[in-house]
Amino acid sequence: MRFHVIIAAVFWCGFVDSRKIRGISSSYKRFYRERKSFLCIDGSKIIPFEQVNDDYCDCEDGSDEPGTSACPRGRFYCTNLGFRPHYIPSSRVNDGICDCCDASDEYNSHARCQNTCWNLGQRERAYVEGQMRTLDEGLQLKQQLIEEGVLLWREKQAQLRELQQVAEDLQIKLEEHRRKKHEADRVKEQTLKALEAGDSGLFRRHNSTVSGTFKLLDSNKDGSITVDEVKAKVALVHDEERVLSEDEAVALLGGGDRMDVTKFQHTLWDVLTKGDSVKRYTSSSFSMSYFSSASVDDCLYCHLNAHFISLTNIQFHGGMRKRCLFLCYFRRIRDAPGVGGDPHLKAADRAAEWEATNLKKVEEAYETVNMEISDLRKKLAIDYGPDWEFLFLNSQCYKLKVYEYTYTLCPFNQVTQKSTAGTEVSLGRWGMWADAPKNQYSQMVYENGEPCWQGGSRSTTVTLTCGTETALRSVKEPSKCQYIMDFQTPVACQLVLKQRGIHSEL
Repeated sequence: MRFHVIIAAVFWCGFVDSRKIRGISSSYKRFYRERKSFLCIDGSKIIPFEQVNDDYCDCEDGSDEPGTSACPRGRFYCTNLGFRPHYIPSSRVNDGICDCCDASDEYNSHARCQNTCWNLGQRERAYVEGQMRTLDEGLQLKQQLIEEGVLLWREKQAQLRELQQVAEDLQIKLEEHRRKKHEADRVKEQTLKALEAGDSGLFRRHNSTVSGTFKLLDSNKDGSITVDEVKAKVALVHDEERVLSEDEAVALLGGGDRMDVTKFQHTLWDVLTKGDSVKRYTSSSFSMSYFSSASVDDCLYCHLNAHFISLTNIQFHGGMRKRCLFLCYFRRIRDAPGVGGDPHLKAADRAAEWEATNLKKVEEAYETVNMEISDLRKKLAIDYGPDWEFLFLNSQCYKLKVYEYTYTLCPFNQVTQKSTAGTEVSLGRWGMWADAPKNQYSQMVYENGEPCWQGGSRSTTVTLTCGTETALRSVKEPSKCQYIMDFQTPVACQLVLKQRGIHSEL
C-alpha cells in the first residue's frame, strides 16, 4: 500500500512539474514553485496549484495557463534551444501550425512539426558573425576617418585663418588703390581744366595747327573745303546738335562755295581760333537772326568721325561769346590724322584707366576671398560628430539609379532626383541631424525641397547604417513627396553594438 502511495506521489509531482514548465521562460520559473496554491502574477487571485495549465483560464492576466490556449491574453514561451527564443500568443498553441522552431507549441496536436532550431541557429550565427566582421572592419575604417577628419578640420581652420589674412591685406590694398584712382582722376580733371582754359602750350602747338585742321575738313583731299564738306564736318549746338544749313555753310566759307588752305588760314581759321566775328565772313543773303538770338550755350564745333573739335571763342552777333573746347575724344584718347592728342591729357587718361583697372581687380579679388570665407565658415559651423568623423562626407556626392530616376545625395548639402528625360528636382537641402534617442548621428534631415503638387515641399530623411563602404543603398517614397534613404558608411558603426553583441541569446 505504501509503495503505491509513493508511486502516485512521484507521478503527481512529475505531472505538476511538466505542466509548470511548459510555456514558461527561465526568468518566470520563480512564480511557479508553489505546490499548494498559485498566485496570479498580477496579484489579482490565488488558485489551487493544480489549476495551472488545466486548460481553463482562472487569472485575468492569463498567467495560470502559460502552456495552453485557454486564456485570450496568455503568452506561450518558445524555448527554441539553438536559436532565438520568443513568445507567441497562447491562442496559437496546439492550433496545428508550427510556430516554435522546437515544435513545443504543438505538443498536443496532429501537426507533425520538426525541430529546425539548430539549422536556423546556424544560419543566424553565420549572419551575426558576418555582421560582427563588418562591424570590426567598419570600426577600423571609422578610426581612420576620424584621424583624417581631425586633420581635415585643422586644415580648414588654417585655411580660414589664411583667407582672413588675405582679406585683411586686400582691404589695405583696396584703400590704397582707391586713393590712387582718386588721385589719378584728380590729375586728369586738372589737365582737362588746363586745356579748357588754354593753359597748355602743347595744346595749341599740336592740336591747333592750320594744316592739320584743314586736312580734317578736306575729306576728298583735293586741297579745298567745299560747302558739303563743311556741312558734313561742322555742326551747330543749340540745346542739341544740329546740322548746318546750306546758307550757314556758305557763310562760314566767306560767301563762296569752296575755300583753299590760304584763304582758310586768314578767314575761317581766325574764326575758329581768334574769336573773330562770324558776321564779317557772311554774305549779305545769310540771315543773322539765328546768331543774334542764340544763347550762351550755342557753339559751333567740328564733328570728325568718332572725334569732335569744339570751336573756341566764337563771337556771335550782339556781343555774345561762347568758349568751346578744341579737344579730341574717343573711348580712349588717340592720335587723329593730322591732329595729335595732347600728351599731358593722354598720360593722365592712361593713368586714370590703369588705376581704375587695378582697383577693379583688387575689388574682385576681395569679393572672391570674402565669399570663400563665408562658405568656409558655413561648412565649419556644421556638426560633423564629436570627432569630426563625418567631415569627409562634405563636398562628396553619391548616386543611385532606381527605375527611371537617378538619386543624388550630397551630404550636408542637398538631395536631388533626376529623371531619364533630364528633369532635376530638389528633394531637400541640408537641415539638421534628426537627434534620434539612441544615436543622434543616425539620421539626416533634408528639407525645403521643391514644392509638391499636393502642397508643402519635398523632404528626405537619410538613415545611416554601418558598412565597410560609403554608398547610397536604397531610396523609397513611403508617402507623397516624403523620401527615405539608406546610406551606408563606416562612420555609422558604433562600438556599443560590438560591446553588447547583436543577438546575445545565441
